[in-house]
Amino acid sequence: MLAGPTAVGKTDIAIRLAQYFDTAVISADSRQCYREMSIGTAKPSAEELAAVPHYFIDSFSLEEELNAADYERLALGYAAEVLSSKDIAVVCGGTGLYIKALCEGIDAMPRSDRAIEQALQQQYEQQGIAWLQAQVSAEDPLFYAQAEQQNPARLIRALAFKRSTGQSIVQYRSGQAKERPFAVIKVALDLPRPVLYQRINQRVDSMMQTGLLQEARGLYPLRHLKNLQTVGYTELFDYMDGTTDLDTAVALIKQHSRNYAKRQLTWFRKDADFAWFSPQDYDAMLEYILEQRRRIAGK
Repeated sequence: MLAGPTAVGKTDIAIRLAQYFDTAVISADSRQCYREMSIGTAKPSAEELAAVPHYFIDSFSLEEELNAADYERLALGYAAEVLSSKDIAVVCGGTGLYIKALCEGIDAMPRSDRAIEQALQQQYEQQGIAWLQAQVSAEDPLFYAQAEQQNPARLIRALAFKRSTGQSIVQYRSGQAKERPFAVIKVALDLPRPVLYQRINQRVDSMMQTGLLQEARGLYPLRHLKNLQTVGYTELFDYMDGTTDLDTAVALIKQHSRNYAKRQLTWFRKDADFAWFSPQDYDAMLEYILEQRRRIAGK
């Protein structure tokens, strides 16, 4: 399991590891699975995808709504397929809840009222992220304290769940890990904060240069979809709506991406099983993985 914040360099390391072990990469990214979103999700390039087999990249239309429970089912199937012929698979991503779903499982929970969710989506589009944050903070402070507060899709889902069931979605996280037919070796990447933030800013500039605005324009008619309520797109949709200028929108993408990276690091650091490495320390990381592999095998 290779985790870490956005723009830290996970894709390159995952491909190197998959080539070393002659295996495949299973993505644990909640947005790169959608075919229509490429530049804004920092999807691996065509060359990177060709280097080793990949799963859960370009697998679905963004009109299909997937959640962590769907990912658990799909990723277990991908893992079973890879491990039927290989003795190791590389899982790579920064979506903490998806990683948890694959490693430990997701608790069963009732479904939200779809009408409530749609009404909240419309209110969010009219009143903005600050309104949504205030609603979630007031009605479900337990969730809000640990939420991705710039992620409207997750805020809407949590608020709709609370209004539908009267309970916080957090109450359905039992902490009881499910049995898995494989062992997990967890490694994570990090960089000094100034370096990471510089990489994030440079990545956003690169995205803009390679056509992020044009990609967002093509998706603008679908901006109401939950899967497009994400950093890199919502800011540009605001620009297209005339509520902000382009320079401000780009600055906000950088800021919100940095905020997201900070939340990712907080999430992963709560898991003591992760061993942390710099992306430059590939050899040390590989040796650690090999050592853990020998330990698991009892050798």
